[in-house]
Amino acid sequence: MSRRAVVIGAGLAGLLAAAALSPAVDEVVVLERDDLPDGPEHRRGVPQGRHAHLLMAGGLAAMDGLIPGVDMRAHLLAAGAREMSPGSGIVALSSEGWFRRWRHDGPRMVTCSRALLDWAVRRAVLAVPGVTIRRADAAGLAGSARRVTGVRLADGVLDAGLVVDASGRGSRLPHWLGALGITGVRERTVDSGLVNATRVYRTPAGAERFPLTMVQADPYAGRPGRSGMVLPIEDGHWMVSLAGTRGAEPPADPEGFLKYTLDLPDPIVGRLISGAEPLTDVHVSHSTANVRRYVEKARQWPEGFVVLGDALATFNPAYGQGMSVAALGALDLARTVRRLGAGAPGLARRAQRAVARSVEAAWATAVSQDVRYPGTRGGSPNAADHLVAAYTRRLTRAATGSYPAAAALWEVTAMRTGPARLLRPDTLLATLAGPALPPLAGPPLTAAEREVLRVLDRVGR
Repeated sequence: MSRRAVVIGAGLAGLLAAAALSPAVDEVVVLERDDLPDGPEHRRGVPQGRHAHLLMAGGLAAMDGLIPGVDMRAHLLAAGAREMSPGSGIVALSSEGWFRRWRHDGPRMVTCSRALLDWAVRRAVLAVPGVTIRRADAAGLAGSARRVTGVRLADGVLDAGLVVDASGRGSRLPHWLGALGITGVRERTVDSGLVNATRVYRTPAGAERFPLTMVQADPYAGRPGRSGMVLPIEDGHWMVSLAGTRGAEPPADPEGFLKYTLDLPDPIVGRLISGAEPLTDVHVSHSTANVRRYVEKARQWPEGFVVLGDALATFNPAYGQGMSVAALGALDLARTVRRLGAGAPGLARRAQRAVARSVEAAWATAVSQDVRYPGTRGGSPNAADHLVAAYTRRLTRAATGSYPAAAALWEVTAMRTGPARLLRPDTLLATLAGPALPPLAGPPLTAAEREVLRVLDRVGR
């Protein structure tokens, strides 16, 4: 059996998969059909690349376990990324009211443009011995329904003992499997029709330390969801991302973009940017459906083939889960290979089942919310969804004024632990007790932050 592994796709999932496999094989070849930029620049193969991305604490921790000798937090911060905590560094309006800011930080997240993150991760992974990137377009899989033995290219076959499909939303997985004689892999799509619109601004003077600010959508109101976020990123910039489900799509023109922010349930996003200098046009994207391929449940699955990242499951980007799920999936692959060996019988099946656990948790979060928006295609709330929604609303309401409830919500949202954390006795008690503090009438800003907002109000008039 070849001691080479081949990874299809040099996005985040593919690079992390290469790092995961590198200790177990002689070489890892990453195939990428796009030209990769030399620096942190956007590229066509990442359809959501120009919109806001959050690297959750769980995803960051997974990366630390994949790339030997690299402190990913320090590496990303040195590249220009920012760091913040949901406990004290975020101003957020939820469907149940404003979240408070506590003295305890909680799990930290990293914020930057997707272009910067991909570039920083690519640099780190390419420093791993035996990992190379080759510009080539995968045309299919070599082998049979029993075992994949390589990847078909335009000029022949690249042999491999293990192949990973990390080619993203555009993966040709069903076609490739069909060519091997494998059919019947179940797939589900849940599409709320969400549209993303993003514009980058120069952070106004004096607002450099203003926290990440978001107005979240309300899936329980019986109307289309609308949300907005001001995300501090590298180079002293704000990335402002709006999102609206079917019937409330944000516009692409600058005037309409600003009006949308001011018409959100609270106008704080619009107030912040009304006097800020725009640095880009408004970029709009429609590639936001939740799509899941249940390959771990396939009756027949070939040895030597694993699917990761968006090729396996994509999520509505509004929930900020995709990058962390990719990192956790790569970590699951690394652990499985380390335990069984790269050529062990049944490795691919076991790896897919391990990866499915983090995918399932993220899928349940995204889909249980999206099915509640009017016009969502591919699903509607069932009895279980209504039960989960009732508990989630009560927990969120408690979290607006209860530190134990807020801490539980942070840990699950940060993907440091699974949804079972929300059913622990201490969390159940906090949820039943409700908020210990009264609801906030407005955003929880410090005196200095209120002054920044007053100054920007004056400038924007």
